Amino acid sequence: MEQRLANSWRLAVNDKQFIETALVSDLRVDGRRPFDYRRLTIKFGKEDGSSEVQLGHTHVMGVVTSQLVQPYRERPNEGTLAIYTEFSPMADPSFEAGRPGEAAVELGRIIDRGLRESRAVDTESLCVVAGKWVWAIRIDLHILDNGGNLVDAANIAALAALSTFRRPECTLGGEDGPEVIMHPPEVTEPLPLIIHHMPIAVTFAFIGKENIVVIDPTHFEEAVMGARMTATLNANGDVCAIQKAGGDGIVQAVIMQCLRIASIKASDITSKIKDAVESYNTERALRKIKRHRPAIAAVNVSDHGHGGINDLAKQNRKERVKSEECNVSQGNDMDVEPQSSESDRSSGGVGEDQNIQADPPEKSHADINSTASLMVAHGSATPTERDNTSVDAVKPKRKRKKKKGSNAN
Repeated sequence: MEQRLANSWRLAVNDKQFIETALVSDLRVDGRRPFDYRRLTIKFGKEDGSSEVQLGHTHVMGVVTSQLVQPYRERPNEGTLAIYTEFSPMADPSFEAGRPGEAAVELGRIIDRGLRESRAVDTESLCVVAGKWVWAIRIDLHILDNGGNLVDAANIAALAALSTFRRPECTLGGEDGPEVIMHPPEVTEPLPLIIHHMPIAVTFAFIGKENIVVIDPTHFEEAVMGARMTATLNANGDVCAIQKAGGDGIVQAVIMQCLRIASIKASDITSKIKDAVESYNTERALRKIKRHRPAIAAVNVSDHGHGGINDLAKQNRKERVKSEECNVSQGNDMDVEPQSSESDRSSGGVGEDQNIQADPPEKSHADINSTASLMVAHGSATPTERDNTSVDAVKPKRKRKKKKGSNAN
């Protein structure tokens, strides 16, 4: 009510009359029909349990955190769920920093009643050690921009944040006694919350003397409305809570009509939240795969098979064969030079200058013999047509030594 009165002080009389006159003709200032919602956008942060909801010009951010605490004595096997709201003066000049106002308290109670009283979140699954340790879930709702209907936007932000939140896994261990061991997310995958159903808050505004009903009121329509009612339902049509904060009275038939409309809107909003959460989980799984992917050299694999891998293996084998051939050629040169010198000495003695001039023909002749022996060993195929191995490279050396020995004799 404090927020509504603050808005009414800034709204002129002509603007109020224009809004009421347009609603008589089933028209609204932003061009919607009386029972149409504004555009809904749901976004998620990089961390689990954070969401941003934008409903028209209304912008709300929700953050979910958890902590191990001792349970209540009345419920030793159940965790706790608490909702806190923060109204910043940046969102609306009527909001005051510091102590929460009436609007902030009312917003927190409506969302808390819809979530906690309807048992939407399984609190028994939050128990770690009965009577000693349970998980306390905290939902912080930050109002970033007030464009009207904060209750619906904050409720959607809370549900989206709860759907993507994951708590660390805990186990019992220890030598001296049972100790709670909390595993980090890098070691063990965090666990999501168990949500039985999604209670969706749908707000109705009653404007004018005729109590014209509109859904999802804007910032200006809230300044004109005479009463407001918020109905919280799930996709199955079950009524979780109803909130009406003062104002004009409402006929029972109108309330039943509003509940039927709210049931349809709740199913539509639930499907949008689930689609957004599913897309977020897909992106999260892809990020996890990229983070844990091993460091492997990039290899292009063709569509027709593993051609890229075979080409890489062939290239490595060819480089290894080339290195072996170089080693063999160096060894052949060292073996051929002494044989040529001995044959020259046996022929009658030749000078040093003549030996230097005679060395190149011997080396070229050895190369010709090595190539000929390679062609004989491999058949008609040339060395370029089939891959060489170390065995093929050694065979010509032995044959060449035998030929040289026979020539020397």
